[in-house]
Amino acid sequence: MDRVKSLVYAALFAALTAVSAWVVIPLPYVPITLQTFFVMLSGAVLGPYFGALSMIAYLILGSVGLPVFARGQAGLGVLVGPTGGYLIGFVLCAIVTGAIVRMRKNQGTLWYAVAMAAGALAIYACGVAQLSVVLHMPIDRAAIVGVLPFIPGDVLKIAVASIVAKRLDGVARR
Repeated sequence: MDRVKSLVYAALFAALTAVSAWVVIPLPYVPITLQTFFVMLSGAVLGPYFGALSMIAYLILGSVGLPVFARGQAGLGVLVGPTGGYLIGFVLCAIVTGAIVRMRKNQGTLWYAVAMAAGALAIYACGVAQLSVVLHMPIDRAAIVGVLPFIPGDVLKIAVASIVAKRLDGVARR
């Protein structure tokens, strides 16, 4: 994929992530959103570099004040708040997912799912760490409130996103 096309796709994934932030199921500390679907898909489809670039662009949009974070939030305060670790984890997720996908030449749907599960773990790790620090919460408690509620939805998102990634495999060459 040439660089201009890759940049256009990166911008598209940043926009899709922003729009998906408006699909929210509110929870006490961290809301459930559709964002991770597009985060994982960006890494799988665009690869680690352009996938991460799309998430960096998304974070910049939110940091400068555009209401692209969950519940229409924006600003640097969100990135240093309880949910900021999850947002920062989006970049790492795209890198991890994209890198694992690229380890094989012919990826099957299961390989995409494995890569996306590893990417989701990267989001959880960043999110739980920051949730624990910001809310002065023991790490085990942060994991209970910051991971467990998301597992069923993320399993569903991974299943669907891996099928979509496999379908897009021929459309967007890495």
